[in-house]
Amino acid sequence: MVVTGLLYTKEHEWAKVEGTVATVGITDYAQQMLGEVVFVELPALGRQCKANDEIAVVESSKAASDVYCPVAGNVTQVNAELESRPELINQACYEAGWICKLEITDEKSLQGLMDSGQYEEYVKGL
Repeated sequence: MVVTGLLYTKEHEWAKVEGTVATVGITDYAQQMLGEVVFVELPALGRQCKANDEIAVVESSKAASDVYCPVAGNVTQVNAELESRPELINQACYEAGWICKLEITDEKSLQGLMDSGQYEEYVKGL
């Protein structure tokens, strides 16, 4: 499932941009490939990230996978619920399973992201 209105990376992260805030998570494709998520290492509040920086780690019964920052920004909020309920990423990766929120510091970093149609085509080619 690909949600319209979000921006996507080739590494299977999504960003929901509202004004200068981006909510970040991993896509449905990514959570399916990982399998059952058992642990999420969240970023530190206040952390400054460039686009494509490693921002979090999602561990599953199959593997550990780095999560990359889709946009440049400062971490303003993390989804602490994931510490006790990492399975939220499998259950609702676009809603309750979000990872963090960033205050966008470089709007130009959004330019390299795909819209939902582009991302769907990208995933079909994998």
